[in-house]
Amino acid sequence: MSTSGSVAHSSQSAPPTQSVQSVSQETSLLQSTRRKTDPAWDYCTFTQVGEKKTYTCMFCQKVFKGGGIHRFKEHLAGEVGDAKPCLNVDADTRFRTGESLRETSTKKKRAAEIFDDEHPFGPNVVEVTDDDQPAVVPSSSRPPTKRAATSQTMSKGFFAPRTTSGAQPKIKSVLAGKKQVHEVDIVVATFFYENCIPINATNSRSYQRMIDAIGSLGSGYKEPNYHAMRTGLLCDMKKNVQLLVDSCRSHWVETGCTIMTDGWQDQKNRQLINFLVYCPIGISFIRSVDASDIVKDATNLCNLFVELVEFVGPKNVVHLVTDNAANYKAAGRMLHDKYPHIYWSPCAAHCLNLVLGDIGKMELVQSLAKRASLITKFVYNHGFLLAFLRKREGWTKIIRPGPTRFATTFIALKSIHKHQHDLTALVTSKTFVESRYYRDPKARDFVAVVLDSRFWNDVEIIVKIVAPLVCLLTIVDGDDRPSLGYVYDGMFRAKKAIKNIFMNKKSLYKPYTRIIKQRWDKHLRQQLHAAAYVLNPTFYYDKENLSQKPEVMAGFLDVLTTQVDGNRTKFLNEANLYRGKVGEFGKQLALDSINHMRPG
Repeated sequence: MSTSGSVAHSSQSAPPTQSVQSVSQETSLLQSTRRKTDPAWDYCTFTQVGEKKTYTCMFCQKVFKGGGIHRFKEHLAGEVGDAKPCLNVDADTRFRTGESLRETSTKKKRAAEIFDDEHPFGPNVVEVTDDDQPAVVPSSSRPPTKRAATSQTMSKGFFAPRTTSGAQPKIKSVLAGKKQVHEVDIVVATFFYENCIPINATNSRSYQRMIDAIGSLGSGYKEPNYHAMRTGLLCDMKKNVQLLVDSCRSHWVETGCTIMTDGWQDQKNRQLINFLVYCPIGISFIRSVDASDIVKDATNLCNLFVELVEFVGPKNVVHLVTDNAANYKAAGRMLHDKYPHIYWSPCAAHCLNLVLGDIGKMELVQSLAKRASLITKFVYNHGFLLAFLRKREGWTKIIRPGPTRFATTFIALKSIHKHQHDLTALVTSKTFVESRYYRDPKARDFVAVVLDSRFWNDVEIIVKIVAPLVCLLTIVDGDDRPSLGYVYDGMFRAKKAIKNIFMNKKSLYKPYTRIIKQRWDKHLRQQLHAAAYVLNPTFYYDKENLSQKPEVMAGFLDVLTTQVDGNRTKFLNEANLYRGKVGEFGKQLALDSINHMRPG
């Protein structure tokens, strides 16, 4: 609420006479306070007879019959004004009173600026305040006093800023012209450009909060300096983050959690391992361990994992995710032996990338990728051809393979296949045939590949083969949903889709399913994945596509045996209700939400 809102409220609750009296009492109080604190009172004699006030200078005995203490200060300081300079005052007193005059002048200018900011449309404009009451601004054009300005600032801190999403904007912001808004935008943009701040920082949640906080204080806000940002504010922010982590830790007991490890090497060739903890509330970074001076065998890694499990709480940990190297796999097995309720599994995204990498090493796929790269290079190395394609309706750029991710090879093949008709139209167009680019030595190979129907058929088949794997990789590599309940179904559907593409001809689909089975049996075939598959109603209630392999229920029962400490018979009875859609599981609301709500 602004100060004007407080004025409006007071005017409704008190008669005008009382308001005037209160204002005069406040003014006299301020004057008496000033009389005690202003240094000029030490050098004059003040007398008052009735309403007549006189000020006598102690240096030159000059008598002032009006003008107040300000006029007397001009007399002592020798300032050009309404009084003649004192010729007998010492230099120290002249300097101090001059500084006092300049300080008073600065405060008045500051108060006038605040007043202009709060009343941009004049002193008599009625403004709608945050409590939807009209605020009657005083008719006087005199800017508010220091006390009034402080009251305005304090009152604003108790209400949401006008820049909050969905809030009704102030009249000042509504009536602001496009030029004013553009000038503010330029100032913000200049700050970003001069300091090389990435533009996507504007998408941060904290960006709008910062603008809201500055706008709620109004003009006069003094930004934190370099020292404050690197000391006090940094410590305060660390405390806030710690509170956030503590709130996540309170949910570890209720829902359980997963410990995740991430090994990497920094620029100093140090072997670092980051430990993070995941729960449905969010991911918390716990610590980073420098493992450069230890041998990363199964025993030492298991000791590191045990130390972190003890820190989190053995009863709170359900799952451990690490690299799929042999030493990490052995360490995970040792941890499971020590804590039978903690299951180990490798990073699903990394394993899927290895599956795609193995498929990419096949002779057919390498040949297709090489010819697709020839098309991409030829197009992007000739601006004339690229300009022709960009004029085609619905054209999007061709995705090129990345150097580190195996999936990008197949994404690039899909992008090439999507542009088949555009590329065919290019090589058969009169514009291209009559251009000098058609006589380029590399153009012959480019045209041959584009017009090769077998090339496009093979690309289409490969894209269909890897589509389920790329889709699963998108799920497990994202942060928008828990992916544990999707791994088993994703791999099962991938093998089933490959068999359907080749019409169940074993000689054709076996090379691809063998690659998937090798990685699946070696790394991802885990009981925890089977249990999560059963507990995902989206898949379990889809009886037509549900896997009927014995390992599914065996994995579910094994996890049930290790995770349930209490009455297991009661839990099995509840599991039967879930399997048969009985009770609460059979209600229409629960059935309707199966395909919309994500599993926990």
